[in-house]
Amino acid sequence: MIRPTPPRLTAIAAVLSTLLLGLTACGGADASSASELAADAALPDQVPEGTVLRLGLPPIEVALKASGLIDEVEGYEIEWANISGGPKSIEAFRADALDASYVADIPPLFATWTDTPVKIVAVTENPDPLENPIYELGIAPKSKVKTLADLEGKKIAYSPGQAQGALVLKTLAAAGLTQKDVELVEIQSVDDTFSNALASNQVDVAPLGGPQLTSYLAKYGRDGATSIRTGIRDDATLIYGPEETFEDAAKAAAFKDFLALWVESEKWVDEHPDEWIQAYYVDHEGLTFEDGKKVFESSGQRVIPEGWDEFIKRHQETADILVKEQDQPDIDVDDLYDRRYEKVIAEALKDGQ
Repeated sequence: MIRPTPPRLTAIAAVLSTLLLGLTACGGADASSASELAADAALPDQVPEGTVLRLGLPPIEVALKASGLIDEVEGYEIEWANISGGPKSIEAFRADALDASYVADIPPLFATWTDTPVKIVAVTENPDPLENPIYELGIAPKSKVKTLADLEGKKIAYSPGQAQGALVLKTLAAAGLTQKDVELVEIQSVDDTFSNALASNQVDVAPLGGPQLTSYLAKYGRDGATSIRTGIRDDATLIYGPEETFEDAAKAAAFKDFLALWVESEKWVDEHPDEWIQAYYVDHEGLTFEDGKKVFESSGQRVIPEGWDEFIKRHQETADILVKEQDQPDIDVDDLYDRRYEKVIAEALKDGQ
């Protein structure tokens, strides 16, 4: 079983300015002079010399380096950025400072709705999504929320353009509530904004996942902070980038090799869980080994599907909810997927998960 880690829920804004000053020069120059590749053209096998991929994929970066597979990158260079999540990745795409990032299923929708065309080139999901969700509802220390029915009348942190926002809407529907039955407090979920809002009792409820949830409960559990599960499937994560990345023949070819290497790195993670927990959750995310192991054994365990049909179907259902609840334009999510890479990944998975 291959277990990609969930996208890091934090984003370091300072990195973006560095990207704009440094990476845009090398990446932008490549893009302007590279040959264009039609959306239905076969992916090229040869990567031209001097090709650079600018990637905001922190978990994958750690996996490649910890496994030693980073040494197998040949024919192109990778410029890593400590950026993930919807808002920062979309901002970087618009600035022509990033070629791809690791997010949940909502950012590609909002990128499209805000005139930033993107393509999805890889997907992952949880083998047991309801038992091991990515997010739980963090409860503020002074709040009395015990069940989903208790959400009525409560202040809920809400980030419309992120997975957490969609989860809130789905949870309200499951509880028989509407947006009018609660107070949605719009907050962009970056860094520790949701955790801080909960800890200070500015909101009663906020979706938290992975290291953020573990850290929040460790810090404020003694004050009464708790969490409850939603019972909603929330396990979709994916790699996406601006359309221009995959219209650039050189970058498209490099991505073909990179995604195959990614699959190999996730096989390594599956075979070396303790080394992975130390490298990512402890050294990179700042958790204790014990807390990192808890995260990995819950939402950290993920698989790479060989086919995307069911994943895309669920993605369309999520998009339809946002169209209805947020008055967004209709969207056919299948148009967002570059299914040439589906075949690349399926080939890489032949040795088994």
